[in-house]
Amino acid sequence: MSVPAEPSFRDSVDLMFNRAVALMDLEPGLEEKIRVCNATYTVRFGVRLRGGIHTFTGYRSVHSEHMEPVKGGIRYATGVHQDEVEALAALMTYKCALVETPFGGSKGGLCLDPREYSEEELERITRRFTYELAKRDLINPSQNVPAPDMGTGEREMAWIADQYQRMNTTDINARACVTGKPAHAGGIQGRVEATGRGVQYALREFFRHPEDVKAARLSGSLHGKRIIVQGLGNVGYHAAKFLAEEDGAKIVGIVERDGAITSESGLDVEAVHGWIGRHGGVKGFADGTFVEDGAKVLEEDCDVLIPAALEGVINRDNVSRIRARMIVEAANGPITAAADEVLRKAGTVVIPDLYANAGGVTVSYFEWVKNLSHIRFGRMQRRQEEARHELLINELERLSRDKELGWTLSPGFKEKYLRGADELELVRSGLDDTMRTAYQAMRKVWHSREDVADLRTAAYLVAIERVSASYRAKGL
Repeated sequence: MSVPAEPSFRDSVDLMFNRAVALMDLEPGLEEKIRVCNATYTVRFGVRLRGGIHTFTGYRSVHSEHMEPVKGGIRYATGVHQDEVEALAALMTYKCALVETPFGGSKGGLCLDPREYSEEELERITRRFTYELAKRDLINPSQNVPAPDMGTGEREMAWIADQYQRMNTTDINARACVTGKPAHAGGIQGRVEATGRGVQYALREFFRHPEDVKAARLSGSLHGKRIIVQGLGNVGYHAAKFLAEEDGAKIVGIVERDGAITSESGLDVEAVHGWIGRHGGVKGFADGTFVEDGAKVLEEDCDVLIPAALEGVINRDNVSRIRARMIVEAANGPITAAADEVLRKAGTVVIPDLYANAGGVTVSYFEWVKNLSHIRFGRMQRRQEEARHELLINELERLSRDKELGWTLSPGFKEKYLRGADELELVRSGLDDTMRTAYQAMRKVWHSREDVADLRTAAYLVAIERVSASYRAKGL
């Protein structure tokens, strides 16, 4: 299969899809049904701001309804356009299938720079956008459930949920119309960190398999591995923070809009994040070397490269200079199809986006279930777990008083064992299980088929097979 010199993001997704289905035995009609985008709604609406009416353009794309509701974030960015939204919706379909969340794929976007508007103005814009989508059931707990994406967060999701509730006052499940809400507004503990935490769990699972680690020309565990992160937004920040603090990895480079900061001894992620929050970039940060051309740091020697911001940052122009042993796609589409082919031939292991950044939709699924069940996770069983654990501890303490046995409980064991799991621990447990199971499904295909040379193709094969099975069950 020939690959264009530099395909667009949408073309890249289609090319990667085509590469996978070429290895499958799908009837042509079903193949086409899975590939194409079902529908895209374009809305142009006016909002009165600053003494005049300002017109905004937004999109909501539904790629696949093999399962409903469909799921996917809403991003606010000046570069939002129909092709991008449709490509992201397609990725959501495959991503949800891979991690076995019961959703079809969707995506939305609003063409604006949120930094140019005040909080009050953004709220008015968001509420009107919500109205335009909700009145067409493009926001609905049982049909289409948005989430945060680039340029949006908990605040915007709370506005969307409130606007939907105002329009549907008798819908008892109205809070489930959107995920990524603040915890006090129907959200769930662990959602903000979810995508970054998922990246960490993905890497942990990869490093549990020595054969896979060897394929990346690495050895040992995550401890001490040199990592470069591109983009210290929500995803990049949490991934870098957890990998450094909990797994002992060294963050040796951070690439941002205004340049990059590097340190061979490892950067303090929390300090860099705080500096960016105060100054808008990494320039001037004292405990590291500033590199004005940040893109050059992507080409530095490292064990793991984590692009966590934009599409197409690794492309045909720079791919030959990429020296990372492995790349984890924390962003959507950071590697173009042309670059992906070069990396695959060079033996660079890529953990693909439809797996690596699936932590967000996984925890969004947990939030959606919580909203529909109308009860916090852990509320029913936590104290009962503690009571049962206490029975065992009491018996162990009784036995430890027997001097003939000569043993005692380890310090801190009683307190740790007695405590029942709260919502955050249950969310993290569910996310960890999801990332492990999905990786093992990819890995099985990767290692069992001679015609599958990389994890991306394996991921697409697993996802497409699951989508096709859903369509067949519907009678297609």
